[in-house]
Amino acid sequence: MHGVVRLEDWGVVSAQGEEAAAFLHGQLTQDVILQRDGEARLAAYCTPKGRMLFSAIGVRRDGEVLLCAPRERIAPTVKRLSMFVLRAKVRLSDASEQWALWVAAGDAVPAALPPAVWCVWREGDRTWVRLPPGADVPRALLIQPSSAPAPEGAALALAHWQWLAVMSGVAHITDAVVEAFVPQMLNYESVGGVNFKKGCYPGQEVVARSQFRGTLKRRGYLVHADAPLAAGQEVFHAADHEQPVGLIAQAAPHPTSGWNAVVSLQTSAADGQALTAGGPDGAPLRLLPLPYDLLQDI
Repeated sequence: MHGVVRLEDWGVVSAQGEEAAAFLHGQLTQDVILQRDGEARLAAYCTPKGRMLFSAIGVRRDGEVLLCAPRERIAPTVKRLSMFVLRAKVRLSDASEQWALWVAAGDAVPAALPPAVWCVWREGDRTWVRLPPGADVPRALLIQPSSAPAPEGAALALAHWQWLAVMSGVAHITDAVVEAFVPQMLNYESVGGVNFKKGCYPGQEVVARSQFRGTLKRRGYLVHADAPLAAGQEVFHAADHEQPVGLIAQAAPHPTSGWNAVVSLQTSAADGQALTAGGPDGAPLRLLPLPYDLLQDI
């Protein structure tokens, strides 16, 4: 599975000004102050209760911080973050029209891009980010001015890219699942999305308590189903037809048959008994192995 495709359904939050990094450092789950131009960071923006409102891939370019994320969450996030700027020397804006986001898979990923996940390679106005692989296929994100020509590579079907994104095991927040998860419920601590050594941010106490007091009762899982799946669908366990045990965070059709999804599931429900999506009589789900190890110690 090789090629490139433009992510029309993703956008960019821009933070400019001498205190841009410091401001975002105090709002996101990541250390933005120590982030270098040669690395990207996965980050979440949470409510005071630790529930994820927004997730993004952040890069720094010449003093500006760009947060790339599902487009439907850009405007609400800029509006909410702007409420807390106060006297900070930072300008927040929806820069989705100024920047074009492309993605590459397989042989279309530039050979010059370092192999480590979240590494960055700058090529003039272009910024490439190495993403976690999906189904063992290399993946990369390209951030470039909207006026720049399309990157080289065969055309990749958007549905194929969406499936690779699901198979990476890294789900992003969309409107369907806003405030549904604490970061660890999607394994963000295991895929580079949470820094436990940085200072405070909204929800930091809840996130830290979940990690260090052993209260993690939900984790992210990969699943397969023969029927269509969608973000926001509830998941049910054979032992309890009344209360859902999980929620689908992100889903996409398999290239040949069925659907795959990232599901936030009660760990006790991953016991081998039947799981269904959408209701007790919904589509049967089959658990798949994650493409990464869950961190046992931070």
